[in-house]
Amino acid sequence: MRIESRFPGALSKIAPALALGLLAACAAPPERDPARTASTVPVRWSNPAALAGAVRPWLRSFAAPELDGLVGTALSGNFDLKAVAARVAQARAQVRIAGAERLPQIELAPGFQQLGLVSNGEVAGSFWELPFNLSWELDLWGRIRSTRQAAETEALAAGSDLEGAALSLGARTVQACFELAETRQQVGVVEQSIAERRALVELVQGRFQLGLGSGLDLSLAATDLSDAEAQLAEARDRQQAAARRLETLLGRYPAAALERCAQLPTLPAALPAGLPAELLARRPDLKAAFARLRALDSRLDSAEKALLPRVALTASGGTAGASLGELADPRAAAWNLAVGLVQPVFTGGRLSAGIDLAGAQVEEALQLYREAALNAFREVEQALAAERWLLAREHALAETLARTETSRKLAIHAYRNGTVEILPLLDSYRSTLNARSALLAARRQLLQNRVGLYLALGGAA
Repeated sequence: MRIESRFPGALSKIAPALALGLLAACAAPPERDPARTASTVPVRWSNPAALAGAVRPWLRSFAAPELDGLVGTALSGNFDLKAVAARVAQARAQVRIAGAERLPQIELAPGFQQLGLVSNGEVAGSFWELPFNLSWELDLWGRIRSTRQAAETEALAAGSDLEGAALSLGARTVQACFELAETRQQVGVVEQSIAERRALVELVQGRFQLGLGSGLDLSLAATDLSDAEAQLAEARDRQQAAARRLETLLGRYPAAALERCAQLPTLPAALPAGLPAELLARRPDLKAAFARLRALDSRLDSAEKALLPRVALTASGGTAGASLGELADPRAAAWNLAVGLVQPVFTGGRLSAGIDLAGAQVEEALQLYREAALNAFREVEQALAAERWLLAREHALAETLARTETSRKLAIHAYRNGTVEILPLLDSYRSTLNARSALLAARRQLLQNRVGLYLALGGAA
């Protein structure tokens, strides 16, 4: 048994390098605060519609158990979400891989050898061997620790990605339900209009048979009925497409067989929007962007420490014998131990370029985080402002519908009395259908904008 050192008097010779390295190792990644890093964070939302108070879960505000069930089905069955979950598992595995470098690495290579033949064909000799190799880099400066820290922070970012994907999926599922409900109600609106126009055709036909109307009037009324039937076919096509989109989000085969989402719910009362600074710590995509910035800080720290000397402990040896039993005999063991120090001197600029690369990646991540924060603030402000105008639009369309209904009834009465031509009457039917359809679309947009607001706020489902 023997112990060898590649550097006689190693400690005395590497002490200056160790001291220099310790001084350099004192440097650490910068401390970052989400609000200060984001550069521009307003004290409060500029839109007066923003209510004060902590953001609360938004899904229950619709008071629709059907939505809870749909979101739960989507969260358990959606394949995109499962793919994001798999990426989280990958990130956690990378943490274990990065951490393994801090531990000793041991390899065994058992073998058996025959040493040749004599003239009569018998084996001249054979032996068994069990060699091993051990290597262990002593992480004096924390280079490996920084690499592991980067992997851990990236795993946190992946977890925030999963949180954001789940929130987004829940919001998209609810919005898809609203879309399907609207298309179903649109089909009902067109069917109602078709029934009204058929009654009109019967009225015009009766007047024609009595000699009170012209064939042109009857032809125009029948043409208008055909146009409404074409609109019904288009509305049913939109309904089947909306149903298939929702089924796909749920992870189901898109058979357009879903029976839920028949009616648009009532717009719930507004919930508190919180403060802009709180958004940075609550919204998943911002948490993920900030975590990736911190991970790159750690990778830059690791790249800088790659310039420092590396101290490694290596050992090799093993046992050998003519039989397996001799492998366990300590007298057959031989091994050597070496402590080595490697100081990069000339690498063709590779290490310095690695530092420049890591620094540029940090700068990119910093600017992307600031851009993501700015866009998040914009999305909240935009959704708050949009609700005001969408409410005004819904109110105006409701008044329009009431007036067109009145106009249509007056036009029918006037046509019966022969005081109005067929064209104004047909126009009143078309205006009524358009107003009913537009009002439904406005109500769906209001509901979807409310969901978009709470998605922008990062509110939990």
